[in-house]
Amino acid sequence: MEAATLTPPVDAARDHVRGPVNAAVTLVEYGDFQCPYCGEAYPAVRDVLERFGGRVRFVFRHLPIPELHPRAPAAAEAAEAAGVQGRFWEMHDRLFTHQHELSDGELRGHADAIGLDVERFDRELRRGVHADRVAEDARSGARSGVPSTPRFFVNGLIHLGSPTFPELGEAIAQELPSKIVDPE
Repeated sequence: MEAATLTPPVDAARDHVRGPVNAAVTLVEYGDFQCPYCGEAYPAVRDVLERFGGRVRFVFRHLPIPELHPRAPAAAEAAEAAGVQGRFWEMHDRLFTHQHELSDGELRGHADAIGLDVERFDRELRRGVHADRVAEDARSGARSGVPSTPRFFVNGLIHLGSPTFPELGEAIAQELPSKIVDPE
């Protein structure tokens, strides 16, 4: 069976990218801000970025699963609303560190805590301005063969191992030209 590939490929003009554009490895996550497994994977991603430094870039795409996580779509839209104000990653990090605080009022509090224009944020969430962007990510997850969250892709190929640092780190190390696992 052939491994699933990322569809569409990363587009730095559209995707949320953390790390250098020319990094040797691109790690893409399809995630849900309310998913406890995504919350458990969040430290592993931080470890990957810290340990591999400029050799890895990270992309986050939304795949909220409202049947299991009813606040996930609103949280994804909140991250996008933060993104248009230049604060996607601040909101991303805050949502994963406050996974049990995703009510409308709590999302507003997160927006205020990271310095957003809260009135604009509220207006965009009420109007569903970012719902299409979230749905577009979810459709790309379906086209990419994503069965659940979190799901990672390493250089465009689906990572079927666990979302832990040892397994993600090994998958990334195999893609590096130098094959160095720990740059320390």
